[in-house]
Amino acid sequence: MTEPPGRGGWADESEPERLYVITRGRSGPGGQTPFDLVTLIVARAEPAPTMQPEHAAILRLCGSPLSVAEISAYLRLPTSVVTVLLADLLADGLIEARAAVPPADFPDRALLEAVIHGLQRL
Repeated sequence: MTEPPGRGGWADESEPERLYVITRGRSGPGGQTPFDLVTLIVARAEPAPTMQPEHAAILRLCGSPLSVAEISAYLRLPTSVVTVLLADLLADGLIEARAAVPPADFPDRALLEAVIHGLQRL
């Protein structure tokens, strides 16, 4: 299915003003935010009828945890725009941001070799 002209999502160069309006002119979230592409976002509230449509869409999507990259893909918006919107929602206490699970710490290589040598001697 093809989309009507001028409605091709954020990649459509004919509507850069739309992204400016969505973010209220901001180019990034103010200050330090905990967002990267794999940060999990969970909604803590239902969308209000007076909310900006993109904020409401994020709250509806995040009933179960979604990464920032997934939200960006579902909304067909650049990640930079999504992080601005998420920063707004986080400041209002409407979402919770959870860092992705850190990689496990690997045991010391020398310890693993000692265990292997000990098992080989059995």
